[in-house]
Amino acid sequence: MNQNPLDQTLENILQRYSLSFSLKVFSEESATEDDLMRVFGLTQLIKAENKQYWGRELGMCWQRVITEVCRENCEDFRTPIRQGKDELCDLIIGLDAIDTKYRIGSGDAGTLKKFREYAGKLQGLGLTPILLILRTDNLPQAINACRMGGWTVMEGSHAYEYIRNKTGFDLESWLQDRRNRYSIAS
Repeated sequence: MNQNPLDQTLENILQRYSLSFSLKVFSEESATEDDLMRVFGLTQLIKAENKQYWGRELGMCWQRVITEVCRENCEDFRTPIRQGKDELCDLIIGLDAIDTKYRIGSGDAGTLKKFREYAGKLQGLGLTPILLILRTDNLPQAINACRMGGWTVMEGSHAYEYIRNKTGFDLESWLQDRRNRYSIAS
């Protein structure tokens, strides 16, 4: 079958995307519940109704909890660095510029570019960029891109250990002791 030049160009585009899609590995969110979900009695079923909402809200909760633990327990605590409208990190303790994430489930180019940019800016200020991520079911490509971009990435128990070492506060046990205390499930 003889294709005209436009058909061939369009077929090439589709073929490249087909190859790209087949190489893409998506990390499904694990069915396990994390400590923060348990505090509120959230299940994966409830989260599935609006993943974006729950991810954003649990992420902000995680950030606020970590910020307050560090503010209360670290003499060298500092507020985030802002450059224009950008906030390069969530908090600083000592020479560690910390950004908190509930989970990284997106590997879009804009987000990863921003992570690389921010890590470079933080390093330029003599700081070590640290990502503290609660969940461990993150998109592997995104985590690798963050590491390659200059971030030290700590997920799950490693994030808790970092917090415990820096603050003397066992956030993991503290959250686990509050399982269902603020349950929203009816």
